[in-house]
Amino acid sequence: MSFWEQVKKDLKKGIKEGITFVKEGAIVIKEKAEELTVEGKKRYRIFELKAEVQKQTADLGGRVYDLSSKTKNPMLDSKVKAILSRIKKLETQITKLEKSMEKVSGKVVTKRMAKSKVNKSSVKIAGRHG
Repeated sequence: MSFWEQVKKDLKKGIKEGITFVKEGAIVIKEKAEELTVEGKKRYRIFELKAEVQKQTADLGGRVYDLSSKTKNPMLDSKVKAILSRIKKLETQITKLEKSMEKVSGKVVTKRMAKSKVNKSSVKIAGRHG
């Protein structure tokens, strides 16, 4: 095989490998983008829920304040109980979302640590031989 034929063969092989590499990279990027989108949606939902808790807490405070001069125990009021119930439900939703995010971020941290250990060990090995 002549030099020119070898160059053409190597170029074709390189192009195929490059295309495969780009396709695989695009798949990884797509997966990461989807993960980040899901995480972003969860964070935004947590923000919304916390804002709703703040609103409900303000409503509760106003209701208890109004009732404090009228009744002996404002906690027995049905509207106060309803507000408390809504706040507890919101807290449960927030807790679930935060736990699901911790699981995801824990996996990401574990993956990053594993990668950094691999990279550090390869650097040490390279340093011994180099």
